[in-house]
Amino acid sequence: MNEVITLINDALWSYVLIGALVLCGLWFTWKTKGVQFRMVGEMLRLLTDSATSGTATLPDKEKGRKHISSFQAFAVSVATRVGTGNLAGVATAIAVGGPGAIFWMWVIALIGSATAFVESTLGQLFKKRHNESFVGGPAYYIEQGLHKKWLACVFAVLITITFGLSYNSIQSNTICGAMHEAFGWDPLVVGTALVVMSLGIVFGGIHRIAKVSSVLVPLMAVGYFLLVVVIVVMNIGLIPHVLKAIVSNAFGLEQGVGGALGATIMNGVKRGLFSNEAGEGSAPNVAATATVSHPVKQGLIQALGVFTDTLLVCSCTAFVILISGLYEVPRLNGIALTQEALNAEIGAFGPTFIAIAIFLFAFSSIIGNYYYGEANIRFMTSSKAVLTVYRLFSGGVLVMFGALASLEMVWNLGDLCMALLTACNLIAIVALGKYAFRLLDDYREQKRRGIKEPVFHSSQLPEISGYLECWE
Repeated sequence: MNEVITLINDALWSYVLIGALVLCGLWFTWKTKGVQFRMVGEMLRLLTDSATSGTATLPDKEKGRKHISSFQAFAVSVATRVGTGNLAGVATAIAVGGPGAIFWMWVIALIGSATAFVESTLGQLFKKRHNESFVGGPAYYIEQGLHKKWLACVFAVLITITFGLSYNSIQSNTICGAMHEAFGWDPLVVGTALVVMSLGIVFGGIHRIAKVSSVLVPLMAVGYFLLVVVIVVMNIGLIPHVLKAIVSNAFGLEQGVGGALGATIMNGVKRGLFSNEAGEGSAPNVAATATVSHPVKQGLIQALGVFTDTLLVCSCTAFVILISGLYEVPRLNGIALTQEALNAEIGAFGPTFIAIAIFLFAFSSIIGNYYYGEANIRFMTSSKAVLTVYRLFSGGVLVMFGALASLEMVWNLGDLCMALLTACNLIAIVALGKYAFRLLDDYREQKRRGIKEPVFHSSQLPEISGYLECWE
């Protein structure tokens, strides 16, 4: 079975997904006039918005509701992005594709952030009201914007399987591997503890998930970044060599073989997408929950999330591994390579630190991934029984499966699900991207007129105003 999945993955990633992702990223970058580069300052400003600062211009009926702030939505999305992809995924990309894979991770992040802007803006635009918050995402904008209920249901099923089930097994697998490497703990025991903790949070809904993520995400990202800065400063003389290895390997100057270059690019793009999720259709689900005065605000916030994930956290892991030189050791791969690299640089504390970091990174991803599935379960059915079964499988059964399954199996399943999900979402955002472009033009125009907090009303898009219930 694993061989069949690998064969399908190679076909999809070699001939379909890489080209589609790059072309879409370049198209969106051009149509938005490089929004991911020109509006970084605005992204940082919006990140500081509280739960109420961006809602002062909303109707009174919205002010009494519970709100997810811009920062909380950012934290939940980054919680799913910043996980095993940043520690184990980067290590796997380097081990299989060489140092040049990091260059292609950077490329996919730089152009993919424009894709992230478009999909999250659309998620906000077509969101709907739910009991205590908003809900939305690709399934909603496919149904409301493209009027294709069947495709919306296909996406909803795919993302539920991909994030709520498959990806959670990857996160669990990595946590258990890290704990076994550092402390010798039995994966069964660690898996059981993860199940108990995960179920305790996911049964609390999006508000509990947002609160936990807004604490864990800054804690883990800042701590990991500071440690890597110390390692880089200690090895500052090796940085030119590291950068040279990344660039030369990225263009096949070292390999001299076309197949090796292809493996470098494919692994860089695959692991980059798994990490930053740009174009995958995941972040729009949480972007839609935020209460903001204009859809573009969450588009900008989620574009910043891509930068945070890949250019910051992934680069940290890459630099540590390349400085250590251990990526050339055949037996090392995944989280074990990252742990050994840190062990070589800071001693026995390295594996322990990574075990703690991967627990924070991956556990926050488990609860964030769960929510993506919940949002789409709610799209397909209002049955509480179905939601309860999903919670038990996402936070329980698949977390335990990941704890006990092989590393290769869980990653191959994740790659297959990711490919199908991304293809479905790209079709939708290419067709609906025109609305995101018009919203961005409107946002920029309001800013030029001196309006600090731009406001959107559904009447500004009269042809689809009937489908924008939250912007009346």
